[in-house]
Amino acid sequence: MSIESLVAFLQEKGNHHFSEPEEIANYLKKLARSSYQLSKSMKDPVNLSMSVTLSLIRHIESQLKRLDKEISRLMQGNPQRLVLTSVKGIGDVFTADLLAEIGDIKRFNSHHALVKYASLVWSQYQSGEYESEDTKRMRTGNKYLRYYLIQAADSIRKHDADYQAFYQKKYNEVTRHQLNTNARSS
Repeated sequence: MSIESLVAFLQEKGNHHFSEPEEIANYLKKLARSSYQLSKSMKDPVNLSMSVTLSLIRHIESQLKRLDKEISRLMQGNPQRLVLTSVKGIGDVFTADLLAEIGDIKRFNSHHALVKYASLVWSQYQSGEYESEDTKRMRTGNKYLRYYLIQAADSIRKHDADYQAFYQKKYNEVTRHQLNTNARSS
């Protein structure tokens, strides 16, 4: 395959998410040239195995879409969903996840109680005038709610320009421990 064809293929299959597709295409060609060649007796079993694996992935993806549609249908009757789905980036699936883990929001006296329940609080290390910058997140609380809140916040970051600008401002203020959001999958 020519470099131009490979670049076009990468852009199409990657939904134009690659910032430097030419560089990636050259790297893939270099990898292909230096890769181990299979013997003729192994090509068919390896190709069959890869074909079955890709078929399973497609099947699981179609089942996830089906499940998402059913969750969305079930959420239509829930009046609480309107508050969460009004936020750009939060759909019915995130809403269902969050509502399932939070339950009745009125059981929390404040937002501080909710974030503590989600284990999104950090311990404090201080002595006199000294306060440590490096602290550990407390490991108690609902790990599923924490996961859903973090994923929902990242989705909002991707879909809301104001939130993206705020996130970028805060990201630039941090000198250490910056989160690499580009490394994570969507």
